[in-house]
Amino acid sequence: MSAGPLTTPERATAGAAAGRMNLLGLPPERLVQFLEGIGEKPYRARQIMRWLYQRRVIDFADMTDLSLKLRERLVDVAELRTPPVLSEERSADGTRKWLLDVGAGQAVESVFIPEPNRGTLCISSQAGCALDCAFCATGRQGFNRNLSSAEILGQVVHASRELAPAEITNIVFMGMGEPLANYRNVVPVVKLLLDDHAYGLSRRRVTISTAGLVPQILKLADECNVALAVSLHAPNDPLRDELVPINRIHPIDELLEACWRYAECLASRQITFEYVMLDGVNDGVREARQLVSLLKNRPAKVNLIPFNAFPESHFRCSTPEAVDRFWQTLRAAGIVATIRRPRGDDIAAACGQLAGRVHDRRRVKMGDKLIGANRL
Repeated sequence: MSAGPLTTPERATAGAAAGRMNLLGLPPERLVQFLEGIGEKPYRARQIMRWLYQRRVIDFADMTDLSLKLRERLVDVAELRTPPVLSEERSADGTRKWLLDVGAGQAVESVFIPEPNRGTLCISSQAGCALDCAFCATGRQGFNRNLSSAEILGQVVHASRELAPAEITNIVFMGMGEPLANYRNVVPVVKLLLDDHAYGLSRRRVTISTAGLVPQILKLADECNVALAVSLHAPNDPLRDELVPINRIHPIDELLEACWRYAECLASRQITFEYVMLDGVNDGVREARQLVSLLKNRPAKVNLIPFNAFPESHFRCSTPEAVDRFWQTLRAAGIVATIRRPRGDDIAAACGQLAGRVHDRRRVKMGDKLIGANRL
């Protein structure tokens, strides 16, 4: 480890003001271009990626297989900056939640869920969400902007450093925001999660959750075919129109057709359909049978999610008896179905509870013409 200017705290914290390039989240080809621009060989990109993503090192001074000259040069022109942590909470069940500052009064949340044989990190892709699903705390916060690739991947970098030596085995884009509404910043992150020089996760260990943005689902199938989870929550269009407003633009038949096309590229894997259980709303045997008619003999599995309450919500969680009847109806018809066990609900870290902090909310159109601030 080198001494001197490489470890000066003032230099380490002045990156943005000094106009340094944040290398965090850069696609490999862009990192190569950056290094070539300062007179370095392309292989240096692989070295930096391994230090950052595999060895959890965010100080250039500690990247000891780089020359001292290059390390000093990188301190002058680049940085590895993750979003600052505003707070951390720990649940009685071991779940951990971080509130991360993404600037201008905006904050997002990410959650780590430990289990005996896996560790799942749930990350956010937007400050708020424009899709306004009726049962989701994030939608109530409104929408401000898309997160950059550095802000998205920064959640993974921070968590991996905090959790070491424990490993993150699975990444799910199920935090704040609609990932496919921030397609151009999410996909580069996904590719780094899969890259052998970065995190090297298998495609089945990275999951993107969507409320049903059909054009982006089809694009994702061709470009970056990871596990897909679809927030269905209703088995018919009138009810889903109320619960998941994007359904008014991409109704169930159109959404499912995109899902089956996506599944053709999944090498015998299934599409997961998430279904939040709302008392007296979507949890009857009638709705269960309608869901069977949609998914029977298809590459589908259903994840039943007990509703997690949040302030100002008028919904209630289905009773255990109703959840069990719904599950039994699906199982009897041959549908693979599980019931999600709530985790982190005592710190508002469970599914649907993430709210973060969103100011200066913006009104945006839903659908395939304009999503958030991003055009495809």
